[in-house]
Amino acid sequence: MSWVSFLALFFITWWVVLFAILPFSLRTQDEDEDVTLGTVPSAPRGSHMLRAMLRTTIVTMVLLGIFYGITRGLGLGIDDIPHIVPDFSQRPEN
Repeated sequence: MSWVSFLALFFITWWVVLFAILPFSLRTQDEDEDVTLGTVPSAPRGSHMLRAMLRTTIVTMVLLGIFYGITRGLGLGIDDIPHIVPDFSQRPEN
């Protein structure tokens, strides 16, 4: 895999993991019982984006490390995954 492909994979994986991690450790104003006037009670209490971005980067590096270990260390690739869908490219003879 070239470094450009690896960066593209990292970028896509990072965004998917970010949206999966965002709800974790989120404190709302209602939970802290300190709702700011003009906001909804479910609004986040303080900024947690820096922590979420750090966690996202760590989880993404772990996932891509596992992927690298499977593809380089074990020599497995996409072609080694068993096919669930039957091959319809060959038609039976009538």
